[in-house]
Amino acid sequence: MESTPAPPTRILTCVAVDDEPLATAVMQRYCAQLPFLQLVATFHDAMSALSFLQATPVDVVFLDIEMPGLTGMQLAQILPPGRTRVVLTTAYDQYAVQGYELGVADYLLKPIGFQRFVQAANRLYHSFQTETAAPAPPAPGPSAAAATDAAPPVAADAMFVKNEHRLQRVAFDDILYIEGMKDYLMIYTAESGKILTLQSFRRVEEVLPPQRFVRIHKSFLVALNRIEHVERGRVQIAGRLLPVGDAYRDAFMALIRAYNQL
Repeated sequence: MESTPAPPTRILTCVAVDDEPLATAVMQRYCAQLPFLQLVATFHDAMSALSFLQATPVDVVFLDIEMPGLTGMQLAQILPPGRTRVVLTTAYDQYAVQGYELGVADYLLKPIGFQRFVQAANRLYHSFQTETAAPAPPAPGPSAAAATDAAPPVAADAMFVKNEHRLQRVAFDDILYIEGMKDYLMIYTAESGKILTLQSFRRVEEVLPPQRFVRIHKSFLVALNRIEHVERGRVQIAGRLLPVGDAYRDAFMALIRAYNQL
């Protein structure tokens, strides 16, 4: 007589966040086929998901990256601290390094096949099982670190931009804010002055660490740690007042509330 499979010892609660209804439908269908996953909610914008997650922590968030308003990267940055694992679901592979820097559990490229989804889900399940079964091991000492086969990638601390006939290195720590000027960007820095480059905001946003920089207006992107104050729909950086656009206000204020506000 064939034995009945043992039920899972842990059910992982999940939410899916994606502005495409077909994508959340796929997540619903996939989660329903795995007995250890329980999809408790789906959202088509990150702000709604944030409101839910602040009141109702879950084990796993399946999170799209490119969404209007608050992006998936920004949501991952400001999620309430705790047990929640983030799995990025995106059609773009250029965000993998940023995902690594944010410590996401997995990175699923669309269209997501069921086999790849199961692989990610099994990793999550065993991760939670191991965490529950045993205390976290002590941090490895120098000898253990030296024994590893390969070190993890080092997070980038600068970007190179075209400036006249050369590629100029711009350290992230040096950037105050960036202003859009038609087909050009003017990068304002603390040490190197102003740097004009033929580049798009979209490309720069792919490179800059999302936990350190935020778009506040169609013409301005700012370094969070350079903001001197926020008032009446404007921010001040290096003595200059910059407008916060209506389309960016909610996402920006959510980041400000999460950025060590007292």
